[in-house]
Amino acid sequence: MARRPAMPAIAAALCAAVLGLAALLGGARAQQLSPGYYDASCPHVHDTVRRVIQEARTADPRILASLLRLHFHDCFVNGCDGSLLLDETPTMRSEKAADANVGSARGFPVVDDIKATLEHACPGVVSCADILALAAEISVELAGGPYWRVMLGRRDGMAANFDGAQNLPSPTDPLDDLTQKFADLGLDDTDFVALQGAHTIGRAQCQTIQDRLYNFSGTGQADPTLDPAYLAALRRRCPAAAAGGDGTGLNDLDPATPDTFDNSYYANIRCNRGLLRSDQAMLSAPEEGAESTAPIVERFANSQAQFFQSFVTAMIKMGNIAPLTGSMGEVRRSCRVVN
Repeated sequence: MARRPAMPAIAAALCAAVLGLAALLGGARAQQLSPGYYDASCPHVHDTVRRVIQEARTADPRILASLLRLHFHDCFVNGCDGSLLLDETPTMRSEKAADANVGSARGFPVVDDIKATLEHACPGVVSCADILALAAEISVELAGGPYWRVMLGRRDGMAANFDGAQNLPSPTDPLDDLTQKFADLGLDDTDFVALQGAHTIGRAQCQTIQDRLYNFSGTGQADPTLDPAYLAALRRRCPAAAAGGDGTGLNDLDPATPDTFDNSYYANIRCNRGLLRSDQAMLSAPEEGAESTAPIVERFANSQAQFFQSFVTAMIKMGNIAPLTGSMGEVRRSCRVVN
């Protein structure tokens, strides 16, 4: 199946970003990753993953955002090793049970379908960690975002890290804590703001914003940075617990274009319509370091091309967090269990 060509205005910049990062990636393990890793051993891997995701999208329009989120939550714990996909065992707690994942991380059956299809075509070849990286890129592309050549060659970890998953970036974290969590993994403020732009697609449950609507910082009032009309709309969708709200209702992360990967997410923030506190804080929390992130938000709000270029750069950097390569780890036959 033919791939959608890159947007002319940003194609050269994206190619330069990919080539530049490939040349600069530090460490022997990162240098072993290559966009052509499966060219001989499983030449149709990209099209196979894309086909399964397209079929899944027909039944579940939310799946693109869900698959993108899985890659984030995998790479931020143990590096990009597929450890998020491991099920619980009597001797190992699953990362799926961590607060940031339980009840919200989704898309695992689609990953299973991708793995089963690839095992039929190329048994024992394509790792689960690489499936997550490919699924993230394809999901962005299918939602209207940029295309990039994914660095491949990761192998799968053999243990989950529940405690590490408990420290995943949270929408309730102060901005300076969030930027530090990214910096600890080699991702700078531009990477952070760009990766937050993944919130241009997807949904979030009411429980993630209840405090912003009714009891911000224990004041008994709403977050004062929320646009009043937006606040009223959110309160209708997310009634307080005392009024019968159960916190499970879904809200568009980008109320303007919720299923399209574009830069309207940043325009929303500029209008005080960032859904999560962590979204709006990048512009509206100077006491937490927004003086360094606010200019980036403005730049991306003004230029989709710059957002796309920075997002591709950040995704490639994130995808190279502590990969297992060579003889390390394994290639799982099932993404849910070690071999």
